[in-house]
Formats: sequence, C-alpha cells, structure tokens
Amino acid sequence: MLPNLKINPEELPHSVVVCGDPVRAKHISSLLTNGRLFAQNREYHSYIGHWKGKEVAVVSHGVGAPGAAVCFEELIQGGARTIIRVGTAGSYQKAVLPGSIVISTSAVRCDGLTSQLVPPGFPAVADRHVTESLRRAASSRNGEIAVHEGMTLTLDAFYSGVIEFPHGLYKKSGVLAVEMENSALYVISSLRGIKAGAILAIDGYADADLREEYNPHTDAVSNAIEAEAHIALDALVNIE
Repeated sequence: MLPNLKINPEELPHSVVVCGDPVRAKHISSLLTNGRLFAQNREYHSYIGHWKGKEVAVVSHGVGAPGAAVCFEELIQGGARTIIRVGTAGSYQKAVLPGSIVISTSAVRCDGLTSQLVPPGFPAVADRHVTESLRRAASSRNGEIAVHEGMTLTLDAFYSGVIEFPHGLYKKSGVLAVEMENSALYVISSLRGIKAGAILAIDGYADADLREEYNPHTDAVSNAIEAEAHIALDALVNIE
C-alpha cells in the first residue's frame, strides 16, 4: 500500500493524469468509461477507468511542489510510467490570453523543493514524447482553442510578501506562464526514469491584482480546463 496515496500498486495503471484540485480529478474521472474512486487520503483522490480502451488513473496532488512531489514519487513507486499534469497557470505574455492553453516544454526552477533534490544547474524538462503527443492531440481539435508551447515557471508563493515576485524578469526571458508544480514533476520524472509532461489552462495574468482582477471562474477558463483534460487523455492513449 502506498503510504500517502493509499493506493494498492496492483490496481494502478501505468498511465496517469494528475491535477491539483480533487474536484477536477473527480470531473476528469467522469469522462472515463467506468470511472470510479479507488483510493482517497488527504488531498490525494485517485480514480481509475478507461479512455478509448486504455486503462488510466486520475489523481489529485494538491497545491504546491512539496505535496505534489509526494504524489509523483508514490505513483512512480506504484508502477506509473507516464504522468501528464493537467493544471492552470497565470500568463506572462499578452499574447497568451486567459482561456488559452500552454503545453509546458520545461520549467524554470523557482520552487524550494527541487533545490533539495538536485544541484542548481539540473534542468526541469518535459519528456519529448509526451510533449509531442500533447501537441498532436491539441492539433486534432481543429483550432477550437488557442494553444501555445514553451517554457513555464514554477513558483512556491501565490500571494506576495515584501519580496517582489520575479514576474518582470521572466516575462523578458520569454517564459509563457507561471504555476506551482511542474518543476517537481519534471525533476522527479527525470530522476526516476519515467515520461512526464504538462498542459495548462491559462486562468489570468500573473501580474494581475489577485484580489481585484483575478477571476479564474469564467466560461473561457472552464472551456480551456475541459479541453486540456481531453487533450491529456488523448495524449496518454497515443504515447508509444
């Protein structure tokens, strides 16, 4: 039994979609054929079912890299060989509009967790096969939603303190968006020898006033979250 996920490894498929929100995990599981809850502990809610004939799991990992890393590590211990994160992010670029999608090819490591796992120069990079499969799955949707591809940034803090966020620096560097878990997934997947990638629905601009301007509950964002879930499931099926 995996100690935090409370999953029996014998039940865990090799292909897994992960997301932060347990409610979102439940919704994604409703898209599956015969989707059912098969484990639940803390923020980790795990579902199993079939997508286009392939057995897959959907597991929530909570908010932030440390808790998510526990989920990723235990999924791999349980036999997961491909993990795709379905998340949300704040845009750094004017052209990356709320309601669009970003396929993350790599992550800038501004989290605290990965610096305790690997040296400073260690890259956080998505598996190229997963990225390509996400690209193909997104393109098959006939341009119904804007899809971007490039670097994202992983940052631990959501609300600011007295230290300014590095948003301006990474805007100038061409980073597309910021979120809170990708670097952990990429580093851990590299260390453990599995395939991983991430797709993100843009739910606002990173430098917006979170109390006055940030609204992740629009129809456009909901549509992007729905689309990315289908894209991630299709990508899992098509990865060789």
